Amino acid sequence: MILEIVSAEAKLFQGEITSITLPGVDGSFQILNNHAPIVSLLKQGTVKIAANSFDFISEGETKFKKVSNQLYTLDIESGTIEMKDNKLILLAD
Repeated sequence: MILEIVSAEAKLFQGEITSITLPGVDGSFQILNNHAPIVSLLKQGTVKIAANSFDFISEGETKFKKVSNQLYTLDIESGTIEMKDNKLILLAD
C-alpha cells in the first residue's frame, strides 16, 4: 500500500509500505495491504511503519526512528487517517 504522511509544515514521507500500526482514540490498530476504506482519529502515541525500504522526504523536526531494517516509528501528538484504494494518508500533528 502507499503511505503519505503530511504535517502542517510539510509532506514527511510518501512510499510503499507493508503495514502500519496506529494509536487510535479507542486503542491501537493495524492496517495491512488492501484494507477496507476507513477514516479514523488518532491520539498521542507512536506510529509503527513496516516497509522494505524507507526514504524520508523531509526530516525537519520530525523524529523518525529506525527500529530494525524494516520497522520505523514516528511519535505524534494527534492526527487523522484516511485509507482508500490501497492508499493511506496520515495527517499528523
